[in-house]
Amino acid sequence: MDGKSPASAKPKPTPAAKAGSKQTAPKKKTPGLQRKATGKAKPKLSLRWRLIKYGLIALLVTMLGAGGTGYWYYRSLYTGMPDLPSTAELWTVKREPATEFRSLDGSLLAIRGPRYGRVVRMADLPPHVPQAFIAAEDKRFYVHDGADTTAIARAAWINWRTGRTVSGASTITQQLIKNLVLDPRQTIRRKAQEVRLARELEERLSKNEILELYLNRVYFGAGFYGLDAASTHYFGKPPAELSLAEAALLAALPQAPSRLALTGNLDDARQRQAYVLSEMADAGFIDVLQADLARKEEITLVEREGEDPQFGYVLDAAAQEMRALLPEDAPPDLVVTLTVEPKLQTQVQELVAATMAEQGPDQSASQAAAIVMRDDGRIAAMVGGVDYTTSEFNRATQARRQPGSAFKAVVYTAALNNGASPYDIRQDAPLRIDRWEPRNYTGIYLGPVTLAEAYAESLNTVAAQLTQEVGEETVVETARRLGIESDLNPVPSLALGTSGVTLEELTRAYGTFMKDGLRLEPFLIAKIEDTRGNVHFEHVEPSARRVIREDVSRNMTAMMVRTVENGTGGAARVAGWRVAGKTGTSQDWRDAWFVGYARPAVVGVWVGNDNDSAMRRVSGGGLPAELFSGIMGLTLAGEEARAPRGAERYVAISEAAEQRVTFYRTLAGAFATVSGRDVATLQPANAQQ
Repeated sequence: MDGKSPASAKPKPTPAAKAGSKQTAPKKKTPGLQRKATGKAKPKLSLRWRLIKYGLIALLVTMLGAGGTGYWYYRSLYTGMPDLPSTAELWTVKREPATEFRSLDGSLLAIRGPRYGRVVRMADLPPHVPQAFIAAEDKRFYVHDGADTTAIARAAWINWRTGRTVSGASTITQQLIKNLVLDPRQTIRRKAQEVRLARELEERLSKNEILELYLNRVYFGAGFYGLDAASTHYFGKPPAELSLAEAALLAALPQAPSRLALTGNLDDARQRQAYVLSEMADAGFIDVLQADLARKEEITLVEREGEDPQFGYVLDAAAQEMRALLPEDAPPDLVVTLTVEPKLQTQVQELVAATMAEQGPDQSASQAAAIVMRDDGRIAAMVGGVDYTTSEFNRATQARRQPGSAFKAVVYTAALNNGASPYDIRQDAPLRIDRWEPRNYTGIYLGPVTLAEAYAESLNTVAAQLTQEVGEETVVETARRLGIESDLNPVPSLALGTSGVTLEELTRAYGTFMKDGLRLEPFLIAKIEDTRGNVHFEHVEPSARRVIREDVSRNMTAMMVRTVENGTGGAARVAGWRVAGKTGTSQDWRDAWFVGYARPAVVGVWVGNDNDSAMRRVSGGGLPAELFSGIMGLTLAGEEARAPRGAERYVAISEAAEQRVTFYRTLAGAFATVSGRDVATLQPANAQQ
C-alpha cells in the first residue's frame, strides 16, 4: 500500500483517454432502459405462430358468430309453433263436419259431408292389419321416439345428392302432426316443428294409441277418412274382418290416396300392395309364402247403391232438429239415428210420386206431401214433395196451408169438451155471422142433424155454430193442447180451417185421438253420438200428458170412423181395418187433405200447388183419401188388426133410423126449451140417486 486513501487515488484512464480522446460525462439511464439492460431479453414470435394465434382468434370469433346465428335461427324455427292439441282434440281437429244418418236397425241411410267411419280400436283388429300400415309407412315405428333421426339423415343425404326431394322420412307420428296440427308447407321450419311436436306426442301417448289415432284419421281417397270408412265402403266389411290382401291394399293408399283410390285406379294400387306385402315379409310380420298368396288373391270391391235422393226431405228435417238439440260447439263427427223406416219411406215416396204422375196433371195438382207417425211418436216416413231433386222445399214441415174441414176435428173437440154430445141436434141452414155467410160444400142444407152426422158430412154451418158457442179463443186453445203451434186467427171463419197449419202439426193433433186423449209427441231423431261412441243426445219418451178427456177422444174417434165408413172419407178405407179420419178442402180447391189413423199409426196427406193456384175440384175425399188408403195399407202391412179406441161407439144405422134419431132429439130439445130441463136427463122416480 502507498499510504494513500482510495478517495485520493486517480482513476485509471480509459482506452479512449489513452488515445487522447476528449472525455465526456456519462449520460443518465432511465429506469426502464436500465431494466432492459440488466434483464433477460424477450424472444420474438415466429411468423408461423403468429398466424396460428390470429387464426385461432378468428376461428373463435367465427364460432361465436355462428353460434349466435345458429341460436337465432333455432329460435326462429320454433317461433310461432302451435301447441300440441289435447288428446281429445286430436280426434276432431281439422275435421270437416260430417253427419252419418242411420236407421234404428243400424242400416246406413246417408252421409252428408266426407265419409268418416266409426272409431276402430287396436284391440279389435287382427295383427296383420296394423302391421300392414307399419310396413308401408314406418317400419321402425316401435323403435324411434317420434322422429327417426337415422332416416332423416339418410333422406337429407339422398335429397342433397339428387338435388330434389325424393325421400321424406316421415314417421307415422310425424304424419299425424303434419295432417292434424301443421300447415302443408314444405319448409325446413315446418319440418323442424313437425319433429319436435312428434316427439312431444310420443311422450304423451303410447305407441298403440298413436297408431290407433292414425288409423282413424288417415285419408284413403274417394272421400273416405279412417279405416272403418274405407273397409266398409270398399269391401263391405268391418276392419276386423279384413284379409291380409285387403289390409295391404288399404295400407297402400295413404301414400297417394287420390291417385291410388280403389274406385278409380285399382291397378296402380295393387302394384303398391305388392310393395307393402314385400315390406311386411322383410319386417318379419309374414313369411314369403303368405306374401305371395296375398299378392295373388282376387280383390272384390262392393257395388254400393247410390243414396236415395228422396231421403233428402227426412235428412233436411233431421238437420234442422239437430240444430235445436245440440250446442253450437258440437263435434263435427256425428252419427245420428233416425226413426224413419227405410223400406216404408221408399214405398211411400214411390206411391206419392207415381200417383201424382198419373192423376195430378188431369186434376191440375202438381205437389203432394205425406207423413206417417207411430203411436209412440216415431216419424216412420216423411215425404215433403213429389221429387226432392227438383224441389227441396218440405211441404210436410215447412208449408203452412189452410186445412179446411180437416180443422173441424179441433172445433168438435172443443165443443164436446164443453159439454156437447155427438147426438146433439143443430140446424143445417143458411147462416150469417156478422158479414160472413158460411156455405156447405155441396150447397145443400139438411135441416136438423146430429153433430155426428154433421161431422161425417162435413157441414160447414154446424162447425160455424159450434165455434160461436164455445168461442174462437177456446178453439185456438184446444188446437194448442193438441199440438198445433202455428198462428191461428180467432175469427168466425177459423171454424172452416182458414188459418194455415203444417201437415206435421195437423197429423200430430189427430194422433192425440189415436192415443185416447194423450198428446202425441212426434220425434225424428232417436240418438246423436260421435264416431267414438260418446252420446250427445238420446230421446227419452216423455211422461204421458192427457190433453182431452178419454170420453171426448173416443166420441171423436167414433165420429171419424163414421166419416170413413159412411161419410165423405169413403176412399180412405183400408181392407181389414177400421180407420178413423177426416177430409179437408180449402176455398176454391187450393188445398186438399186427409188425415186419419188406425190403432198403431196416424197418417196425414196434403195435395195442392206451390203457387196456391186452384186445382180442378180436388177435394179431401178424392186424391188425398186415395193416397191415405195406400199409405196406411203399406204402414199396417204385417200388423195385427186393431180398431181405434172408441170405434165401437159408432154403430151404422139406416138413413130412416138416422132421421128418427134426429126427430126425437129435436123433440127433446123442444121440451127442454119449454121446461127449462133437458128431457134426456129426467130419471124415473124409482131410479137410484
